[in-house]
Amino acid sequence: RIAALAKAAGVGVETVRYHQRRGRMPVPPLAGGSGQRLYDADALRRLRFIRAAQAAGFTLEEIGELIALDASRDRSRAAWSW
Repeated sequence: RIAALAKAAGVGVETVRYHQRRGRMPVPPLAGGSGQRLYDADALRRLRFIRAAQAAGFTLEEIGELIALDASRDRSRAAWSW
């Protein structure tokens, strides 16, 4: 659940929702008939990456670009971008 994800990453629930709205975090589908969204280990890794990148001085825009580059698997472009 979103509260457990936020707690594990050391952020608030609204921070998770913010990153979802900005496209940096995926929004999982509703699970079965529970009406709740279940987050997996990949979601936690993504959220921790965002926090670590921010701590390293990357802007949220740059972090979004890094995430997009990772999704595209275009490693050569990532190397030349930075």
